Parts: sequence; structure tokens; C-alpha cells
Amino acid sequence: MGAVFQSLNRTVIAGLVLLVIIIVLVGATTGSWWIRGDHAWGAFFMRWLHILSGVMWIGLLWYFNFVQTPSMPKIPDEQKPAISKVITPEALFWFRWAALSTVVTGLLLAMMNAYLAPALMLSAGVRPIGIGMWLALIMAYNVWFIIWPNQKKALGIVVVEAAEKAKAARMAMLTSRFNTMASIPMLFCMAAQSHGGF
Repeated sequence: MGAVFQSLNRTVIAGLVLLVIIIVLVGATTGSWWIRGDHAWGAFFMRWLHILSGVMWIGLLWYFNFVQTPSMPKIPDEQKPAISKVITPEALFWFRWAALSTVVTGLLLAMMNAYLAPALMLSAGVRPIGIGMWLALIMAYNVWFIIWPNQKKALGIVVVEAAEKAKAARMAMLTSRFNTMASIPMLFCMAAQSHGGF
């Protein structure tokens, strides 16, 4: 079992295998199979992918804002390059692609359930999810077009003068903090739509 947990790929594959085992066992014992070829199951599966992506995206957003950024002043200067040259670029890779995956799966889910246009227009009945969608779209825009370009400068991936590097680091931090703030009402609105929060 230890070999499974020593590799992230094997751990993820094991998680998927465990999911299949659970589906088979529940289906075999209840006679109710979870995997079907109908629209409802397809929409459920897309929702699962959307939640999975969103957990990765917001989890990394909160990691940056609640753990990494506040911890940086406590890290000795000689150890900081390990964070800025190894950990942060890797985390930013997963962060931006999780943001894109969350948006794409969310839009596909809204299309599959025929509420994409009404939600984006903030129509009655889908207003909470619409507000959540707009917040998520703004946040994803920030990730790809403000945070990432500025982080590339701040981390030295794109070489710039020291003053521009400091300015870029501040802009990335402030935009990331904006996204952290926006994530709170966004998550509330997403949950409120189907769970009566409004």
C-alpha cells in the first residue's frame, strides 16, 4: 500500500479505482446502478468534474493566501528560492488550469441543464447561480490575465527590472486577495442555488 501513496499518479489512480469499487458494490447490493447513459447522469458527472476542479482551484487560491504568502516573511532568505523557483510555479500551473477547468465544466453544466443564458442574464429562478457564475468568470479572468502574467515577472520567469518585479508581485498579490474575497460570495451563491440559500 505504501507504494501507492509514494506516487501522486498512483494515488489518484487508486482514488478512481476506489470510486469504481464503491459504485460497483452499491450497485450490486442495491440493484440501483449509479452509472447510466441518460442526460441526468451526464449532468451529474459534469457537476462532479466541476466540483473537483473547483476544489483544486479554490484550494490553491486559499493555500496561496492563507498559507504561502503569510509564511514568506518567516522563511529564511536562503530558503526562499525553493519556494519561488520550485513550489510556486508548480502550484500556479495547477491553479490556472484548475480555474479554466472549473469555468469550462461549469459552463458545460449550465448548458446541459439549459440555464446558461438565463443565469448569465441574472434571470429570476437562477439568479444565485448567475451571480456565482459572474464572480467565477471575473476570478478566472484575473487568474489568467492579471495574476499569472504578473507572477511570471515576480518569480523571474519573465525577466524585468527590480522595480517592475516588485510592482508585479504587488499586483499579483492584490488580485489574488480580490479573488479570495470574491470566492466567499461566489461559493455561497453556487451552493445557494440548489440548497435554498436565497
